[in-house]
This record gives sequence, structure tokens and C-alpha cells, in this order.
Amino acid sequence: MAGKSSLQKLRLVLWGAVALAAIVGGAILLGEAQQAVRQGAELPGAKRLGGDFTLTRANGETFSSSELKGHPYILFFGFTHCPDICPTTLLEITKHLESIGSATKDLKVLFVSVDPERDTPELMAQYMSSFDPRIIGLTGTPEQIAKVGKLYRAFYEKVPQEGGDYTMNHTATVFLFDANGALQSTLSWQEDGATREAKIKRLVGDKA
Repeated sequence: MAGKSSLQKLRLVLWGAVALAAIVGGAILLGEAQQAVRQGAELPGAKRLGGDFTLTRANGETFSSSELKGHPYILFFGFTHCPDICPTTLLEITKHLESIGSATKDLKVLFVSVDPERDTPELMAQYMSSFDPRIIGLTGTPEQIAKVGKLYRAFYEKVPQEGGDYTMNHTATVFLFDANGALQSTLSWQEDGATREAKIKRLVGDKA
């Protein structure tokens, strides 16, 4: 048993290193993108994030990435059994949407499950009812989720727990894209609320 516990701890440490590397890499990419924008240039790498995909809404209807065209959008990966970061982040986004108000009318907000095994449309509908109705909960087949994760360079992994249960390690960064589909900024749980809200305001063009 001790060996199994040590192995699980090692896997968590290794996963943390992978996730940290991904976050650092994303931060570097984002920093370069913002610098390029200030200089009037473009960064092709930032534009390569995203692509065509199809998932399932919480109401069972199909969601196509084509619905994002011409709209700024926010994208967050998570799962309904997440104990802290996911519900906290969704609640914060709910508060920001309410605070900013009508300036977010064209904004799309997507919450993509990385746990399609448990996150059925029915469960997603129940879970998303606790947050702003403008936040679109999306799930799909494992293959569909894997494709979206690859398109947005999001990492996720199943972590077994005692008793046969499991949890998910996943990218906790919230991505902000403009109406052209270019990465503009990110939100982090480490930032204060005023900073996060200011980023969303810039994304939707709110000058207040």
C-alpha cells in the first residue's frame, strides 16, 4: 500500500511540473502577443490557438465553434466534481458578468468539461444552473474533448483515488479571445477581482 501511495504522490508531482511548464509556456506566448499588439504587429502563434470543433450543450443540443465567429469569448476547462477551483472560477465570472452588464451582450463564455465520463448533459445542466445562464456548459465524447484540449493546448489527466474514485488534474487558466479568435489575455485564480474584471472589460471594449 505504501508503494502505491508513493507512486500516486510521484504522479502528482510530475503532473504539477507538466502543468507548470504549460502555464509558463502560455504566459510567454501571451506576453509576446501583447507586446506584438502594442507594436502594431501580429503573433501567428497566438492565432493558432483554437479551431473547428463540435460539442454538446447542457440541454443536449449541438454547439459548433462556428458560433464563436465575430464574438469575443472566454474559455475555461474544468469538471463538475471539481471541489474548489472550478466552482469558484465560475462564480467569479458570474459576478463579473453581472457587474459589467450590457457591455457583455456579444460575449460568449464556455465551460468545457474534461470529464466526459461523468459529465453528461443532464449533470452539466444541473451544475450550470448555479451560475450565470450566459455561461455555456459543454461536454462531449472523450475524442471530442481531447480534440478541443489539443486545439487550445489545455492539459488534463485522470487521477485515481482510493475506493475506485478519481479526480481530474487540468489547466486552470481562463482564456480570453477577441472577436477575431486571437488570444488577448488570461485570468488566473491568483489575481484579485478588480484585475480580472478589468481584463474582461478590455475584451468587450468597455471603457468605463
